[in-house]
Amino acid sequence: MQLVGWLAVFRGLVILHRVGDGTTREISDFEDAPMGVYTEDIFATPCFRGRGHSQSGELTLMKEDPQENEKSATASVLGPGAVPIVLRVNGEAHTLLVEPRTTLAEALRGPLGLTGTKIACNQGACSACSVWLDDLVVASCSILAIEVGERRVTTIEGLAAGERLHPVQEAFIAHDAVQCGFCTPSMVMSCANLLAGNPHPGEAEIRTAISGHLCRCGTYPHVIRAMLALAEAEGD
Repeated sequence: MQLVGWLAVFRGLVILHRVGDGTTREISDFEDAPMGVYTEDIFATPCFRGRGHSQSGELTLMKEDPQENEKSATASVLGPGAVPIVLRVNGEAHTLLVEPRTTLAEALRGPLGLTGTKIACNQGACSACSVWLDDLVVASCSILAIEVGERRVTTIEGLAAGERLHPVQEAFIAHDAVQCGFCTPSMVMSCANLLAGNPHPGEAEIRTAISGHLCRCGTYPHVIRAMLALAEAEGD
């Protein structure tokens, strides 16, 4: 599972910028930055706009023209108050008013009431909050809601077709691949994403797909058996 980065900028505080390769860069040259969140297409280039930064996330020299510096520092700032956004979730468009610091997970669970997306570590480490962003599995606790843009969000609530469960959900039930159930929605999302791209995954591919998920109940063997049985059934 590939995690993508997020960032927030607050006046007078050190900025930690986490990028897609898992590294964290510390930036402290923003004492004069306006308060708010700097937005950028983090899924295309994990980075942020603002003074002193290139799209690679590395520090760059300030522009010589002070007016250009001020323009670049403020043009992409949203907040700190609530801003309107549109989230396209499970095939429906929802207009929300959220603070720029609101994560996608918080927006889904709060105003939208889609509580199948769980928040556990809230640091992008356990994968309990996994959803689809277009065709990518992402940790929704590590993505700002304002960064989603036009992308399609799919949660566990949108996986089934009405009353008909998704094949992965049915396989999980048939092979007892749940215990407390807290991590189950996210595990189903990752497995369904794997199946969408590969109808006949092997055990190694299944293990890779769920490797980022922390399950304290230890249901991994059941999940693997469920997916192998489903892969075999898909081949019949």
